Parts: sequence; structure tokens; C-alpha cells
Amino acid sequence: MAADTPPSTAGHILLDLQNFTVLRFVTQVDEDDNNSRFSEHQDWLPNLEVLCTRIDILHTSPAMATADPAKEMENLQISKTKELKGTEKRDTLIAIEKKYQQQNTPSTPYPPKNCARSTPNGIDTSPRRRRRRRVGTDRSRFGCIAYSYVNGKLHAGHVFSQSKVEFGAGTARMSGKRALFPMGWHATGMPIPAVADKLKYEIEKFGRDFEGYKEEEEEAEEPAPVTTVKRDDVTKFTTKKSKATAKTAKAKYQFQIMQSMGIPTEQIHLFADAQYWLTFFPHLGQQDVTSLGFRVDWRRSFITTDINPYYDAFIRWQMNRLKELGKIKFGKRYTVYSIKDGQPCMDHDRSEGEGVGPQEYTGLKMKVLEWAPKAKEALESKLPADASVYLIPATLRPETMYGQCALFVSPKINYGIFKASEKEYYLVTHRASRNMAYQGVFAKEGEIEHLTDISGADVVGSLVNAPLSVHSEGVRVLPMDTILPSKGTGVVSCVPSDSPADWITLMDLRKKAAYYGIEQAWAELDVVPVIDTPMGDLIAKSLCEQLKIGSPKDTVQLEKAKDTAYTEGFYKGTMKVGDYKGEAVETAKPKVRKQLIDGGLAFVYSEPERKVISRSADECIVALMDQWYLDYGEPTWRDQALEWVANADGKGLETFGNETRNAFEGVLNWLNQWACARSYGLGTKLPFDPKFVVESLSDSTIYMAYYTICHFLHADIYGKEPGTLNVSADQMTDDVWDAIFCRRELDDEVIKASGISKESLQTMKRSFEYFYPLDLRSSGKDLIGNHLTFFLYIHIAIFPKKYWPRAIRTNGHLLLNGEKMSKSTGNFMTLEDMAKKYGADASRIGLADAGDTMGDSNFEEDVANQAILRLHTARDWCEETVKNKSELRTGEYNYFDEIFNNDLNALAKETIAQYTGAQGWFLRVSQPSIPSCNRHVADLDNADLTSLNNALSFYRESTASSKMHVDLAIRFIELQCLLIAVIAPHWADSVWQEILQKPQSIQLELFPEVPETDASLTAARKYIASTASSVNSAESLQMRKKAKGREVAFDPKKPRKLTITMNEKFPRAAMPANAESALPGSPAFLFANVE
Repeated sequence: MAADTPPSTAGHILLDLQNFTVLRFVTQVDEDDNNSRFSEHQDWLPNLEVLCTRIDILHTSPAMATADPAKEMENLQISKTKELKGTEKRDTLIAIEKKYQQQNTPSTPYPPKNCARSTPNGIDTSPRRRRRRRVGTDRSRFGCIAYSYVNGKLHAGHVFSQSKVEFGAGTARMSGKRALFPMGWHATGMPIPAVADKLKYEIEKFGRDFEGYKEEEEEAEEPAPVTTVKRDDVTKFTTKKSKATAKTAKAKYQFQIMQSMGIPTEQIHLFADAQYWLTFFPHLGQQDVTSLGFRVDWRRSFITTDINPYYDAFIRWQMNRLKELGKIKFGKRYTVYSIKDGQPCMDHDRSEGEGVGPQEYTGLKMKVLEWAPKAKEALESKLPADASVYLIPATLRPETMYGQCALFVSPKINYGIFKASEKEYYLVTHRASRNMAYQGVFAKEGEIEHLTDISGADVVGSLVNAPLSVHSEGVRVLPMDTILPSKGTGVVSCVPSDSPADWITLMDLRKKAAYYGIEQAWAELDVVPVIDTPMGDLIAKSLCEQLKIGSPKDTVQLEKAKDTAYTEGFYKGTMKVGDYKGEAVETAKPKVRKQLIDGGLAFVYSEPERKVISRSADECIVALMDQWYLDYGEPTWRDQALEWVANADGKGLETFGNETRNAFEGVLNWLNQWACARSYGLGTKLPFDPKFVVESLSDSTIYMAYYTICHFLHADIYGKEPGTLNVSADQMTDDVWDAIFCRRELDDEVIKASGISKESLQTMKRSFEYFYPLDLRSSGKDLIGNHLTFFLYIHIAIFPKKYWPRAIRTNGHLLLNGEKMSKSTGNFMTLEDMAKKYGADASRIGLADAGDTMGDSNFEEDVANQAILRLHTARDWCEETVKNKSELRTGEYNYFDEIFNNDLNALAKETIAQYTGAQGWFLRVSQPSIPSCNRHVADLDNADLTSLNNALSFYRESTASSKMHVDLAIRFIELQCLLIAVIAPHWADSVWQEILQKPQSIQLELFPEVPETDASLTAARKYIASTASSVNSAESLQMRKKAKGREVAFDPKKPRKLTITMNEKFPRAAMPANAESALPGSPAFLFANVE
């Protein structure tokens, strides 16, 4: 019924369900008058016809419904085996995609027009540009991702992050903006030289084509050597834990990994030359990205390192300016270091332990006063007579040392004794000695003088001095089975007042002294309160009782207790003993530490927070080194970054949610100095100290600015072919970079010194000004801990504020079919695999559907598979409709035409709003516009707006007897193309140009302008659909009654009619006796045979 039904009327609508005619319309004016009066209401007849036609289709046209290809596709079930049963439709779509990818050459249509050359102010006045002004602002849209590393093929995880910018670029272009989406390649650092060195070793061992390798030879081999460099080296950073990503390879040899990439065995030897990687993988990457039809401006591509002299000059300028600004400094810092490689091991150089930094301890010197008998026997004649041996526990809580009442070692660990100076020797694990050797702890830097080994079990019972302890006569060495050789020095100080693990272990030793083979008295020293906390002055005891911890093996509860004890003690505790009695622990702790170190009772010891393995298979240590470092964390610089991230005034950094913003703030609050150079690897030489190379996370912070002008400088990624302005790399001086990037005036001094024409310099400067600042940076969330935060820091340091980044969008990791991607399990997909298996548009739909939050997203192969079928079916329908358009109806619109036209307006408007919702960049649309997609495009003000497919199905069913209107059928196809072009551009372009015969690519079109939605038409369509559904239910109920042998009002084998009774307050007495009952305001249905 119509949405504007007179509220005071009630009526019966009698319909002939076979002849589709209105038999009569009965109205009742007065609800108290039980005598029905008949009258004609011509203004209601169109609405009645609507309902008649709708019901008729539902009841009598099943053939029409099954003939609808969209309906056929909805019932299709895709196999979960992820194997395509047939590829005919896919191959058809791929052929179309290849055709349009070839049309989209670097000159058209993806690169934005050269705005810098069009007019003096950089705005062109072409017809498309004039139209763009009407649609939106003249502001460009510039987005990019972290450029990919060229040590392998791109995989699905890479393309997922890329797709966010890709869809954003498409949205911006169709919104009338100049969208720039460039893509470069990263080769800086250790990874490529490391694997090249492995291949050299394997070629020497097995031959050029590895013909000497035999699979049965699987015994352990020495790891491949890596070029070593004298350690007069650099780098330092201090960081806290961040999520580390293990990148271990299952293949034993590097050549096997190369084979798994699909590289022919006879070509693998070429990769022993590190430079060859730089010529091989970038082209494969570009080929794979292009196979998905990404809107990348490949003219602006480049590769890092000094192989490209222009980018090399750009990085030298950056490092010079940072040093001048005081952001780069030199000094001794602790850094994760590879002894084998002879240099620091930064995040990109690791196969395990990415994000792990140094953990700083206090190494306490506990001198042996008396050896246990077994230890004395074991060490006889192995130590100098005057040797002083110290056990070295590494502690994070030096302020608690007043409460030492024992020292723990593990009976299971074999310790070493190492020479620290002429008369001092340290008992620690071998692992700890490697760290100490590179931290100035031992007499000679980098040398480990090992005297002998001794079992921890033999050391138990020895008497040692405990610095600061109230037990000044010394404490005994006791056994602790839970000590790990991979953490600390393997020696643990015992402070039972404040350490729950120490408390419970000491209590256990007291109870079971005989079992542990110790004297009872060794564990009976008094437990002395050291710190007063809200939980008492023996917090370890309190927590063990509170958490019901009864054994040292209760590791989970002990970890909880440890965290609580530290938090309560450090932030809320007060010292009860010592020189700083009465002071807050937070202020006393560094003072106690300094007192110990200054008194020669302790020293600084550092080691990696967790295991770090370099790409050369070396377990890394922490070294204290002279190094060049970026002074991240400097208070003024950090506060600028925090203010920009906070975005309190709405003019700072958009992060699209608090989760990303909070993550940045957390990193900014702990991140400190970061090494910016290394002595080995690919990259740019540090201009002020050329024996070092700029490391990979320091030459990748502001290259987005380089994108804006690099096509003027070089025509190929290596900088070998000159660009459009014919400028040499030597001419790109620091002053030229400053002028282009608006750090100084473009004056005669710069022009004359560089030899570059004023026009050329102005062209590059205008291009930078036009596209900068960067509108969107898309990346995985794991890069917040380093790359993305560095990106913010360096922009803030180098550029004026108006050029600071505008938005960063992070995503989680990409799952494949709901599971983690893994080569070892076979659940892995490269970009090449994806494009070949599903084609471009179906893959893009799968990526758009995969997810949009910082949580893990999921690429479902079934979604891509279904998309192939739907796209193919949709194209067939479009082609058939246009081909037979002469059979469709023309003339004025009827009521159903108006409803369908209104639905198209509503869906188009809401879909465009979804695309452009966040600063003009694409966020997520759930498979919009695909004719068989049953998902809702959006939910507007709780109004259930259905997809274009549902609107089309409703319209086709409603006009089955009269045919669709030709104008609306064509408009549907046009809108469908325009709305899906962002996600499935090849499909949209083929329908646009080949079927609709449009004169130019859809890539040059804009989103359509549509009129406002008519709410009454939307309500009417919903009401019609709801009523039709109710009719179906009512008839089904009658049929079920008849099936049970009950009497019904009609014979289903004969022609029948339906009376619909409707009123807000219809009296029950006025209803036909056999009518289905209805609530007030709802229709009631009476079925009867036609007389």
C-alpha cells in the first residue's frame, strides 16, 4: 500500500491472482459502521496495481526468478578446497584485464597531469579540470606505502597494505582530485649482502649450479661465513619490547630458498653478486603490482642505495641537515651487535628478534670468600694464587640489595670463569661473557680469556660477599633450578623481601635442605624488610600468600607476583634501610646504582631483551660502541611529535582511531637514540664519516618528498637515464634540495651555484608544494615501533610544519583463509599467485573484503572465487540487456520506475559516502555494486538500504509483465560501473567502453551527482515488499492447514482471489470470518476462489 494511506480508512482489496485485475476496493469510513460501502478511488489505483503486480510475480512467475542470473549465483556454493574447478570464466576476465592494463600505460590514465608545467600556479585548465573544480577542491591527494624490500617476490601481505592506498587513489580520482600513488624499492642494509655471501659459500661448496649437493647430506654444517669488518663501528638504540616477527626459513640452504621462489637453478649463481638483486626483483615487483591494475605512477619509481646517484644525493642532504640541526650525534651507546658481521645488527638485518633492543642491568660483584669443598677441588691449580673470583648476578633492582641473604646458581648450568683484569675473574655463563667482552668489562675489547669451567652444583655452599647487604659477614651460594642460561648471567641475587621467586625458593630450601644437599643454616639468614609498600614491607611474602603460591614451579603465578611487586615497590614504595632511607624508591634507585658502580662494587651490564639472530645466523650480543645515532627521544623533539600525534586541534595527524594514536604515543614515550649508520651493507655513505653507510631505517623516512620530483631527475629507477629536466646528480647540492623542499629561498645564489635553470628549479619546487604534505601513509601496525615513528620524527625536524604528514593508516597482519600465512604449511600466496589464480578484479574484491582494523584481516579465497563468477555473470547480463534494449519499455516512468530510480539514487549516494568518508580516502565498502552481491552497501539512519542487486531484482520482478524501462536499465549499468570502478576497474572499464560504447576510459570519469532520495518512495517499496512477504506467509499457512486435512476457504487447484483488509483500528466483527487475523495497523488476508 502507499505510504500516505489515509489513516481513517479501512478496506478490502480483492485481487484476481491469475488475471492480475482489481476486482473491487471496499472502504469503511467509520470504524463503528459495520456496513461496508463501495466507492471508487482512482488516486489509489496505481498503488493497488503496484501491489497486484508484485504479488503476481511472487506467486506465478517462478520461471522468471530462476532465469535471473543474479539469483542463480546467489545459490552457488563454492568448494572449500580452494581449487578452481573450472577456469573458463576466470580466463575470460583475465583476458579483459590484460587488455585494459595495456591501455593504461605510464602516460595515461594513472599519472596525474603535470600540474607543475600547466600554468604558473600549477593548476591546469583542461575541461576535466574545470569539472573537477565544480566537484571538489583543487587539493591533490598523495598516498603511499612503505616501499618494498627487493630480496624476494611480493606476497599477499604486501598487497593488502598497498590496496588501501590503491583504493584511496581511485576514490580521490573519481572525486575530482589529482591522485598520486607512486611506488619505489628499498635495497639498503644487510639482508641482500648477507644472503649473497651465503650463496658464495654454497657455490664454493656445491658448485655453480649446486650439482654437488645431495639430499642425504643433511648433517649439521658450519654456517656460511659473512664478510667481516673491523669493529671500529657505529650504532646504538635503546628501546623497549615491541612485537617481534620471526622470519625463519625452513629451507636449509639459500639456494633452496631461491628455488622455492621459482628462480631457475642455473640462474641462482648470479645472485651471489648483491647488486644483481637490485636489477632482478624490482621489475618482477612492478610486473606483479601492474597485474592487479594498481593506479601507480611508475614514472616516479626509484631504488635506494648509491646505485641511484640522485637518491644518494638526497640521502646525503638529509643526513647533513640532521647533523646540523643537532639531531644526529656521536658517542658511546649500547647496541645489538653481531660479532660475526663485525657491526650492529639492526631490525632489518635480523632473521629473528625484530624490535628487540638492549636491556640494561646492574652487574653486582660478589667476591668469593670461601669456596665449597667441591669447587675448591675442581679449581685447584686452575687459578692464579692471588686471583679474586667474583660471582656476577645481573639485577634490575639494585635498590633491594640491602636485603640479600643468599646467592643463587643453577646446578644444571656449566659456568665459565673469565679473566676481567690482572687479578679479577668473573664466574658467569659463556653467553654473558660474550656480551661483557664488547662492553669494556674485560681488559681487552672483544677478547674473551677463558680459564676454566665449573658446574653450578659444585659452587653451591660457597660463601660470597654481598655488597650493601645487612649480612656483612657474607651469604651462601644456594641452588635454584629455575634459572635460565639464556637470561642474565646465570647468577641471581636472593632478596626474599621483595622478590616472590626468591621468597618461595628460599622457603622451599628451608623445608627440604637435605633433599637439596645443603646445610639448613645456609638458608636460615633473616629476611630483612627493605621497602615499605601499601602491601607491607615484605611484599614478596604477602603476594605468595595472596596468590597461593606454594612451589618455585608455579611459574605463571610467580610472574604475576613479580610484576605486582615491582610496580608497587617502584611507584609506591619507600626505602626502609640504607643511605636513602625515607626516600621514594623511584628516586632512590638510580642513586643506589650509582653508589654501587662508583664504589667498584658493580658495573653496567647489558644484553638483548630476547634472542636476536642475524641474517648471517649469528646470535647477537650487546656492545658498547662509538657510533652515530639519531637522538630520538630528545624532550623538545619528542614533545613536538606527541603534540602532532595527539591532534587536539584537528590540524595534526589523523590516525583513524585511538588504537593507532595510543600506539604511537606509547612508542614516542619510550623510544630513545637509534643508530643511523653501519660499516657493512648496501646504502649511502655517511657524508661526514664515509667509512660508514646509512642504515636502512634511516634512509627511508622522508623519501615521499623525493616522489614528488624524481621523474624530473631520472627516467629509470637507477638514475642512469636523465629525466624530463635533464639535471645531473652532481647538480643536486644540499642548497638545491633545501630550495626545492621550501627550506630556503630559491635565489640567484642557488641558481648560479647549481647551474640548474630557474625554470627547472621552480618546476620541481611547485611539484613538491602541490603534492605535499603526504595525505596518507598506509602500513602494517608492526612498523609503528620504528619506521612510522621515525617517519614522523624526521619530517618534523626537516620540513616546515605545513608539510608534516596528514594521516597514517595502519592495518593488522593478513591471514589467508583464516590462518596465518606460512610457507612451511603451504598456506601462503604471492602476489603473482593471486593474480594468476583469481585475476585482478576478483583479487581486489577479496582484498577490499579482507578487513579494515588493526586486528588481523583475512583474505578468503572463496570470496575471490565467488567474485569471478559474479563478475562474469554480471557482465553477461549487462551485455544481453544492452543488446536487447529495443525490447525494453520507453516513455514516461510508472510507479515502479520511480521506486527503482529512487533506489539507485539512494544506493549511489551512500556508496560514494562510504568511499569518501575519511579525508577523501577509501576506508571500506563491502563489495558494492556487484549485481549478485547480497550484502548491504550501507546502513543509513537505520534504514535498511539494500544493494544494487536487490534493487534490480525487485524492479525486474515488479515489471516482468511490462518490461524494464530502457533508460533505467542503462542507468543501472552506468551506475554499477561508476561505483565499482574503484575496486574492479577492469570490469568497469570493459562494460563502460565495450558494452555502453562510452568514448573514453572510466578512469577519467567522476562519481555521479545524484538527486536527494525521496523517503516516501523508499517507504513505499519497503511496504510493498513486506506486504508481499506477508501474502506468501498467509497463503503458505492455508496450504499447511489443507495438508493436515483441515477445511480452508478455497481450492488451490482452481482460480482464486485474495482480499486484503487493512485499518488502524479495524473492528473484528467487520472482518470476514475466515480471514487470517491481524494486529491493528497490519493487513489481513482472505483467500477465496473466484466465482
